[in-house]
Amino acid sequence: MLVHALIREDGTVGADELYTVANTLGMSDQQVRLCVKRLVAEGRFTHHGRGRKAELYASTDTRRDLAPNADFLRHAFQQDAGLAPWDGVWHLAAFAVPESARTARDSLRETLVHLGGAPLQGGLYVCANAWEPYVEEAAHRLGAHGALTLLTTTDLRRGDARRPAELAGRLWPLQEIADRYHLLGRIARPRLARLTGPAELSPSALLTIAVELAAELTRAMEPDPLLPPELLPRPWPGTQARELVARCWAALYARDQGETRPALFHRYADITREAADRASG
Repeated sequence: MLVHALIREDGTVGADELYTVANTLGMSDQQVRLCVKRLVAEGRFTHHGRGRKAELYASTDTRRDLAPNADFLRHAFQQDAGLAPWDGVWHLAAFAVPESARTARDSLRETLVHLGGAPLQGGLYVCANAWEPYVEEAAHRLGAHGALTLLTTTDLRRGDARRPAELAGRLWPLQEIADRYHLLGRIARPRLARLTGPAELSPSALLTIAVELAAELTRAMEPDPLLPPELLPRPWPGTQARELVARCWAALYARDQGETRPALFHRYADITREAADRASG
């Protein structure tokens, strides 16, 4: 997450900046070196130079993979603002990939869960959001599109459960997801106090806060299926935690003097500032 968070607009990561922020977060140089070595070995980055003068270059796939996360964050804030009401449609995906293509089958299953799907039974997953473009892109990339079936329904039942909110409570671990957002809120509050306080903060301090917020937001949102508010308990801690993060990001960029330029932060800042503007308006 740290390396991804520091990718600049041109796809590079400066090693000096990477080591500085990592040290501030309590990570050792050895941890950073091992992380970089693994990312290069996986083909996620290329590496030029040595030590703190080195530059990392994100691969096309790495930069592409970061884009959906911004889409999901924008959708979450739209849900929080009541701008994405649920239409009552459940979106289902089914697949039957043979054992000979086990890697593709496992990757497709992981992708469906990452996109907010819950398993109904073997090879059949359900989502409350229109996930078809993301599912089809992944299936094409994995060579499994011919084994994929997509369908929608407004009549979904499991056992004796048929009310949408009851189904959501059975299909997704809502309490575990809520606990992650409670943690995000506890982490965001003191950082908001620092960002809105009178003390000066250096560029590295601002960058460190941004990394901390991005990491915790990612931990909270990765397992979140982003269910429509109609399917969630009220009040939902995700709404409250994201509002805090939006306020943090607005304060962060009010202080920024152009020193911190990771692409991920600018992308997240645009989304969260929109949310903060709606909340204040």
